[in-house]
Amino acid sequence: MTNCSTKDVDALTQKLDLVIYVPVLVFGLALNIAALVVFCVLLRKWTESSIYMTNLALMDLLLLLQLPFKMHAAHQKWAEDKKLFCSFLESLYFVAMYGSIYTIVCIAIDRYIGINHPFRAKQVRSKQNALIVCILIWVFVMAMTSPIYTFREEKSGNFTCFHEFSSKGWSTEIIVCLEVFGFLLPAGVLVACSIQSVRTLKASKNSDRSRQAGVRIIYSSLAAFLVPFTPCHVAIFLQYLVRNSFISDCKQQQNIALFIQVSMNIANVTCCLDALCYYFIAKEVRSTKETFRLSINRARTNSSSDV
Repeated sequence: MTNCSTKDVDALTQKLDLVIYVPVLVFGLALNIAALVVFCVLLRKWTESSIYMTNLALMDLLLLLQLPFKMHAAHQKWAEDKKLFCSFLESLYFVAMYGSIYTIVCIAIDRYIGINHPFRAKQVRSKQNALIVCILIWVFVMAMTSPIYTFREEKSGNFTCFHEFSSKGWSTEIIVCLEVFGFLLPAGVLVACSIQSVRTLKASKNSDRSRQAGVRIIYSSLAAFLVPFTPCHVAIFLQYLVRNSFISDCKQQQNIALFIQVSMNIANVTCCLDALCYYFIAKEVRSTKETFRLSINRARTNSSSDV
């Protein structure tokens, strides 16, 4: 890429950053702060769902707090003595992104267990277990993103934060782990759990209104994952091909450079898309309780009839 200039792409993405980041920052902060107030103050009783949603809101807030630094870095180079601070911000950004991914997946698993295995749910689902899972998510994503501190070039001079990772950051090992454990594996689990949960809800004897509410919750969670995170991970893979000289055409490199910047901007929109989950959370608590009760009654009836 040394002989292929991306200055025009950089100039365009600087404008796109303002168009996308400012509304996301304003609405995202308002929605997530409101969600924390509802979950931590207004709700009288904590549930497994509200614990996971609180964790998701915290992850979103952490990501939102990095956006002003990303906007500043896009328009101005940073001094050499700020490399460690930059790596710290980059690490927090990816902690928030992949923390959101794993929290959404855990919500889907928790819902799947409750809907499809109501008896086991009583043993597995608890507020304490939900809290432990959230803590483990934080520990896991922090450990997973720790290599970011080694991605800065040792060369002296000013640099662009959130950009200009060294070749180590685009190594095959790093990208394979990122794509598999950061996206493909969580996406597979989420889609599988969502499909099974939707099938169970549609086959249940609940009221149409209850079924529709449950299906909407699942589809909103699926959209909050696939819409923002699929394009950016496709773009990361394409940029890996560029950085490792599998793609050498300058025009393709410029298109990929634009694609990765736009897709990362779209990924940040997840902070607002998660509001769909917040909107349905009250309905989820009520409908999930009804689903559990009816599922347990149905299972007991089937067991009695078999005897």
